[in-house]
Amino acid sequence: MIRHAVFVQECPVCGRPLEIRNEYVGRKVSCQHCGGSFTAMDGHEERDWCSPRERMLKKADQLLKLSSEKLSGRQRVLVG
Repeated sequence: MIRHAVFVQECPVCGRPLEIRNEYVGRKVSCQHCGGSFTAMDGHEERDWCSPRERMLKKADQLLKLSSEKLSGRQRVLVG
């Protein structure tokens, strides 16, 4: 069994800790829990630092956008 080197990164949308393969650093990935997408960073790269309040507002905006996209996708299926 081949084991890949991984690092742990928190999903910026739902906050769940995710194990991400090192080969995905710098790529856009998706959270398997909430479906939110973000760029994989292993901690050695420069991060966008902001206050806890700003971080929470950013997460809320991302969740609203994600749920809106999912809702509009469902509507298209039901109507079409």
